[in-house]
Amino acid sequence: MPGSASASCLGPWPKDVGIIAMELYFPSQYVDQAELEQFDGVPAGKYTIGLGQARMGFCSDCEDINSLCLTVVQRLMERNGLSYDSVGRLEVGTETIIDKSKSVKTVIMQLFEDSGNTDVEGIDTTNACYGGTAALFNAVNWVESSSWDGRYALVVAGDIAVYATGSARPTGGAGAVAMLVGPNAPLAFERGLRGTHMQHAYDFYKPDLVSEYPVVDGKLSIECYLSALDRCYSVYRNKIHAQWQREGSEKRFSLDDFGYLVFHSPYCKLVQKSLARLMLNDFLSHPSPNTETGPFTGLDAFRDIRPEETYFDRDVEKAFMKASADLFERKTKCSLLISNQNGNMYTPSVYGCLASLIAQHTPSQIAGQRVGVFSYGSGFAATLYSLRVTQDHTPGSGLDKLVSSLSDLKVRLESRKKVSPAVFSENMKLREETHHLASYVPRGSVEDLFPGTWYLTRVDDKHRREYSRRPLDHDLPAEPELVRSSTAAEVHNEKNIRMEFLSLLVAPPFAAITSSKRLL
Repeated sequence: MPGSASASCLGPWPKDVGIIAMELYFPSQYVDQAELEQFDGVPAGKYTIGLGQARMGFCSDCEDINSLCLTVVQRLMERNGLSYDSVGRLEVGTETIIDKSKSVKTVIMQLFEDSGNTDVEGIDTTNACYGGTAALFNAVNWVESSSWDGRYALVVAGDIAVYATGSARPTGGAGAVAMLVGPNAPLAFERGLRGTHMQHAYDFYKPDLVSEYPVVDGKLSIECYLSALDRCYSVYRNKIHAQWQREGSEKRFSLDDFGYLVFHSPYCKLVQKSLARLMLNDFLSHPSPNTETGPFTGLDAFRDIRPEETYFDRDVEKAFMKASADLFERKTKCSLLISNQNGNMYTPSVYGCLASLIAQHTPSQIAGQRVGVFSYGSGFAATLYSLRVTQDHTPGSGLDKLVSSLSDLKVRLESRKKVSPAVFSENMKLREETHHLASYVPRGSVEDLFPGTWYLTRVDDKHRREYSRRPLDHDLPAEPELVRSSTAAEVHNEKNIRMEFLSLLVAPPFAAITSSKRLL
């Protein structure tokens, strides 16, 4: 049984620790960015071309960080046929703070009550958009440590990204990602291959604790992001070169050694610029790049530039975006589905990109590939690391189940409701006016939420929050304000579920990855 590890837990590291399953939640309503351009009175293309954004998901006042995380966790557990007593660690990465003391993780623990499992380590981890990655690293480290008791770790990254009226508002979004971590994973962490850079800067921060809005220095934030990318890539390459040298190889590492690359995505255009930035690093570090043929053709004029002087150099940016265009199409563009259609989710952003990548490929296409992952959080903290996709892509394999579970992302995105920019603006104003109010009952329509979504029902006079879950069946009353965990069997026995949400909520389960039995 989970919780009573045998002596074998104290032996060698478990093999291929990484991400076994993923679930993603985004709001059921969005605003069109082209319509928002017109509403805001800005030139056409400023948001859609300049930022690379098409749609932006947003939450009404009946959703908060707790409800987002409750929804994505229960959905992951149900769709994968998991029992709550199979989880031994649960950690949340978020910067959406609604309580300065009580963690979101403790709210999620209500889902565990029916199982009787209270032996669950982990709490919240916070540093802007990096918190989800820190939580994921902690989960992997727990599984690989002497503390591991044979159960899964569960990582949740969730945020509501909102900005005051102005140029930053179209870079908002909202959502949550839940990831199941354990051994023998289809997405395994490559040991020792992490390049991290951390430094102090006030590029984006939230000093006003009664407001959801951040203080943003846009130009500094871009400089911090790109400088962190440079540093992390340099450290990563040094570490992989050291590994290869120990194995007797003098090969040079380059972008060609990544099958795919995903990035934290504040907006899509920055991701395209980031891949170009990595090509610039490859070019400058190469002892004798071929500028006559191949990807570096025509770049000889940039041979002696200093990277730290090029963050806003349009000539460098344009040249290397053109040089890396083919790489972007093959290795990164497909990862921007959620970012382009839903916006910036903060901590889940890079993992929404990872889910987008997986959702748009077959198991055989990604099997055996190395996926580079760049995570950035303002203030600032960043890491570039890599995942190795398992070679086993046979039907019923872990990779096959993971891909299948995410294959409905486009259907889910298209099932959302489009609202006008005026309605979006009204929702932002309502959130602004009611944020952190006591004795408050949300005014947003529960009927607009996806079936199975948790939502805020009231905040009492002591700021205690209560939640209900929208039923999977529209004809049933809402679940009571007592969080109830369901088994996969209960979910699949629900009848009369609206067909358009069938693939979203009750798709054939990822298969029971585990029952009550231990993993060892």
